Amino acid sequence: MANSRFSNNYRMHRVLRPDRAALVVPIDHGLVWGRVPQLEAPVQVMKRFLKEDVTGFMVSTGIVKASEVELAAASQMARIMAIDAFWPTSKPDKGTGVLVASVEDAARLGVDCVKLLLPWNVNDEEKLHYCQRIGTVISEAAKWHMPVMVEPVFLNSPRTPEIILAEMEVARVAYDLGADIIKITFPGPDATAKLCDELDIPIVVAGGPLTGDAKSTLKDVSEAIAAGAQGAVVGRKVWQRPPEECSWLIGEMAKATRTQFKRRW
Repeated sequence: MANSRFSNNYRMHRVLRPDRAALVVPIDHGLVWGRVPQLEAPVQVMKRFLKEDVTGFMVSTGIVKASEVELAAASQMARIMAIDAFWPTSKPDKGTGVLVASVEDAARLGVDCVKLLLPWNVNDEEKLHYCQRIGTVISEAAKWHMPVMVEPVFLNSPRTPEIILAEMEVARVAYDLGADIIKITFPGPDATAKLCDELDIPIVVAGGPLTGDAKSTLKDVSEAIAAGAQGAVVGRKVWQRPPEECSWLIGEMAKATRTQFKRRW
């Protein structure tokens, strides 16, 4: 059943369509990691995926400005703009987060959603700054009817059961701050179902770094959507693969976004 909180939101319907789960390709990694292998020219990567069965892109301000013509011709594609960054990811307890764009910038550029990190293996002072920053952005976003996606994450940490459980706890913090969408690294089907049941907002799962083979990525995405996730955000696990394997994987994931989809909002 649709959640009335989102039922009339134009931008939210572009990000999360009613007929399929979202399949978003993130290409905003340069904000934090610079020249990531296979993403040295992000707009060229975007052009490749404009031909694939995806629903949108996660982008930075620079990518939005550099791809206006291409996206005007592909208006069905949603754009989620990352508006913050964190340095250094290698030492999160000593790092600092910062806004790099405003909600007004996002509205002016015509994007459909803004995204912020919520790292939690940072020092206590930085946690307070993150909560304040995200709360302020959510308040400002309401004036522009701009959905806010928040990403709970433990930076530079192995995917242990303890970390997975801790990210689910931080997802609750993101929910209470007022996030419209929560993006979380796939915690497994049972944990995804639990999170979807507990929170009355859309959950999308992130693919993370390139690991395993293409079939394992497809399995994760299919299981996440079947468990109630409203979309998948998969970047390095597709565009760092060989082109033919990448196209096969995107095609199969796109099928899963339709056949496994259960609308929850």
